[in-house]
Amino acid sequence: MKQGVLLSVFASSLFALLYFYATVLQPLSGEQIFAWRIVLGLPALALVITRARRWREVRWVLRHWPSNWRYFALLALAAALVGVQLWIFVWAPLHQMALDVSLGYFLLPLMMVLVGRVFYKDTLTRLQWLAVALAAVGVLHELWRVGGVSWATAVVVLGYPPYFMLRRYLRLGSLASLWFDLSFLFPAACWLLFVQDPGMWGQFLEHGRLFWQVPVLGLISSVALVSYLSSSRQLPLALFGILGYVEPVLLFWVAYLLLDEPMSPEQWWTYIPIWTAIFLVALEGGIRLWRTEHLARRSQRLKPS
Repeated sequence: MKQGVLLSVFASSLFALLYFYATVLQPLSGEQIFAWRIVLGLPALALVITRARRWREVRWVLRHWPSNWRYFALLALAAALVGVQLWIFVWAPLHQMALDVSLGYFLLPLMMVLVGRVFYKDTLTRLQWLAVALAAVGVLHELWRVGGVSWATAVVVLGYPPYFMLRRYLRLGSLASLWFDLSFLFPAACWLLFVQDPGMWGQFLEHGRLFWQVPVLGLISSVALVSYLSSSRQLPLALFGILGYVEPVLLFWVAYLLLDEPMSPEQWWTYIPIWTAIFLVALEGGIRLWRTEHLARRSQRLKPS
């Protein structure tokens, strides 16, 4: 379990590093960085699937898609939804909107709690209701402060839930789902690199550092992905979910400290209630995990030898 925890934290740290690294790749645009991430990430994912021996799921979908075009269309829709998220992740740091996207990642777990309650009839505990109420306070403060929530925040908060709901509906393993996501995005990525901006290779020749910086982008993204998927297989789901809160915290501090995005004193009253809400959700998950492990150890001790 310790290895899984380390891998999860390591993956979150690399994703935060990727957030900052996008600014190092200028003059490449956010669209070009997104495209390179897809093009370089697909071979890395193929290696992971090969080592995990999970090509069977991919082959099953490919064999049945002519007779089930609706399923294949939903896979394409899921890829489009996550493609927007992958794009805004590298676009935002280049356009002084990294804090807005990090706020979206803070709100996302709480939005998923609401989605579970509304669409799947999940029961919310008192702590979860309190967390949702605190997050609402933060959002209402932001509405009062600037008259609305940033569109970048809204893209993350409203864009990810349909994607996760589609993943749940399609009942496809995480590796196979990610393979189809990247595969559907691959042609668009190639178009962005080779058609939309014919001056890109000139940028490489003018800025020779891009010849090694772009492969490093692929390395960071691929290692982060492999670490994330490895930790998801090694950790209990509850603990894996709690550790998922590490990434938005790191994204915020990258945006605030390294990208030097301006933040007024009033904005803290947007973030503090939301951070408190996240802490409550994580605390409850930790308590549940501790109780589960405690009961498991107790039943193991009481088990007759």
